[in-house]
Amino acid sequence: MYERRVKVFIGLCLAVLLICLLRLAQMQLGADDALPGEIAGLMEARSLSKQFQTLRGKILDRQGEILAADMPQFQICLNYRLSCFRDDRVTGAKRAAARTENTSLSAPEIRQEKEIADKQQDLEQLIDQCRLFGLSRRQMEERIQTLNNAVWNLRSFYCWARGSPDPNVIAKYKDLNHVPLSEALASLARQYPDPAVRNQRIAEVTDIPEMSQDLPLVELKSEDEVFAAQQLECLDTEDVQILPTGRRYYPYRRTAAQTIGWVGPATQSRDLQAFAGDPLASYLKGEVCGREDGVEYACEGLLRGRRGEVVYDIDRQLVRQTDTELGQDVQLTLDIRLQERIEQRLTDPKVNPAYARAAMAGAIIDVRSGDVLALVSLPSYDLNSIRQDYNKLLADPNRPMTNRALCRLYPPGSVAKPVVLIAGLESGVITPEDSISCPAAEPPTGWPKCLIYRESKTGHDQMWVNKARNAVKGSCNVYFSHLADRVDGRVLQEWFFRFGYGRELPLSCPASLSVGSIPRGLRQAPGEIGSTLAAGAADANSVDQLPRLLDRDRKMFGIGQGNFRVTPLQVANAFATLARRGRYLPPRLFLSPPSAPATEPVDLPISHATLDVVYDGMSAVVNERGGSAYHVFAGSGLTQQGVTVYGKTGSTERPYHAWFAGFAADREGAKIAFAVVVEGGQRGGGDAGPLACEILKLCVEAGYVGHAATGAK
Repeated sequence: MYERRVKVFIGLCLAVLLICLLRLAQMQLGADDALPGEIAGLMEARSLSKQFQTLRGKILDRQGEILAADMPQFQICLNYRLSCFRDDRVTGAKRAAARTENTSLSAPEIRQEKEIADKQQDLEQLIDQCRLFGLSRRQMEERIQTLNNAVWNLRSFYCWARGSPDPNVIAKYKDLNHVPLSEALASLARQYPDPAVRNQRIAEVTDIPEMSQDLPLVELKSEDEVFAAQQLECLDTEDVQILPTGRRYYPYRRTAAQTIGWVGPATQSRDLQAFAGDPLASYLKGEVCGREDGVEYACEGLLRGRRGEVVYDIDRQLVRQTDTELGQDVQLTLDIRLQERIEQRLTDPKVNPAYARAAMAGAIIDVRSGDVLALVSLPSYDLNSIRQDYNKLLADPNRPMTNRALCRLYPPGSVAKPVVLIAGLESGVITPEDSISCPAAEPPTGWPKCLIYRESKTGHDQMWVNKARNAVKGSCNVYFSHLADRVDGRVLQEWFFRFGYGRELPLSCPASLSVGSIPRGLRQAPGEIGSTLAAGAADANSVDQLPRLLDRDRKMFGIGQGNFRVTPLQVANAFATLARRGRYLPPRLFLSPPSAPATEPVDLPISHATLDVVYDGMSAVVNERGGSAYHVFAGSGLTQQGVTVYGKTGSTERPYHAWFAGFAADREGAKIAFAVVVEGGQRGGGDAGPLACEILKLCVEAGYVGHAATGAK
């Protein structure tokens, strides 16, 4: 009986031993074979890797002037070597490590207590002195506590990962890197129930990069604050330093603000997803990205760049190194100094007494190249302070953040008449010598009145034979409303479309303007050239994809009213097409990186005879008595500068706006096209014409046309 019991006992012991051996084998060879590799991978990916900052690419104008660049901004930075002395968990572990069994304080304990006291005194001094920068003691304490908690949590995670992590926890999340911090800390607490023992184990983790990094504590917002910070006594320690960090800076502040765009924190979901597949390009906490709308946003894929990285193994041996890729520079066709002068001139009460504070927009194009020299949108805003002023700007009824040159739609008024005349002449419904009577009488019901009848109860018939060139010269509403009514609606639309109305203008953006799979570009309003709103006009490849122009609406389209809507850039580009004698060329806003034109130049089917009539009429507008802008340009001095102006006035009602558009040429062949619109303006000649004249003078001074011109700069 006794022997039998012994055998049973031995059998049970062997069974238990076998189970233990099998479990050990499973842990070493089975599901947890990858555990050492996972830990090594974690060490490589996080604790023993270091990433370097990259600089966002610059935005430049055509002359190389900096429009946007990363500039150093200074911060008071605190190293964890010092901040940790305000963490009771750290100081408690340090005291425990120095403690001996002697009842009296040992030499190591005395040294440890002195270090703690000295470091805490340094921190108290830092907290007190940082009140100079508008921070309360409580705010400083909270910031230091936040820094300490972040690093302590990392140390805790690695303490758990490097120890004997519960394989069930790892199996639950399939990968060591995916275990949530809360789960890891709970597992560590089960492993070391005594908080003091647990803190000692965590304190043994001393090799993670965050423990030696200088962490931003106080942002210095001005040169005076930087100077004041340099005088702080606490800077005597190497653990408190003034260090630079990148800040986006816009030297020209308000000039071309809507086109350049701005950057803000990369916190939106679309931002975080943009480079999700590239860990060295994805946004880190505190980094910025381009905000809609503008070049900063459209060119994010070029400007962003990639961080550099060095990775070491657990023995501090270099595993791999990735060089930093700085963001690419983007060069625009804009002449920022020209645009700055234009904006200053338009908002000068001495130059523009009636509308200096009005909303305005304009565009200037070098005819030869299609380069956009200026895109004016007023009022503007300061790019350097937009993040502080954002809510105020958003609530402003004048909508300063809207790019009026690209995104605001206006009825074109009489600046559309040259295209209407081309449609009439080329379709054969009228000849250059045919007249359309403009009597001193009320028009039939539903037909527009001529402006001179409203003002003086007279008609153009009393001034001249109201044929094509004279109708352009006097901007006769009667002539052009009746002419448009004779042209088939689809034919009229086709001509508008050929000149770039009713669709987005391809700005020849670099082909790589995309972030991930999402293409980006500058937002534009395609406009309206049909009787109803057009869906998908931005992508329209032909006029057949747009709503039809109904017969009843043709007469109002003939004078640029009704549902007809355009942008200032479209108007300027239409006149650039006229200046090339009918060659349509898409405008260009980007010089580099170089890109293929979005569309090839197209020679429109316009006869030389038709173009000569249009030129003759537009020249008469500014150069002949009776022209609708003669009084503006007669004493301008542009003729003496070798400049011939071909212009067209325009004014609209409900809404009221004033236009002037056209092109200017010199004897050497240099040409610029332009358009300017004044919201609320009453007369194209009286309100917009003088501003266009000032713009042309500035273009002469800049050398784009006139005696000083040497071709496009």
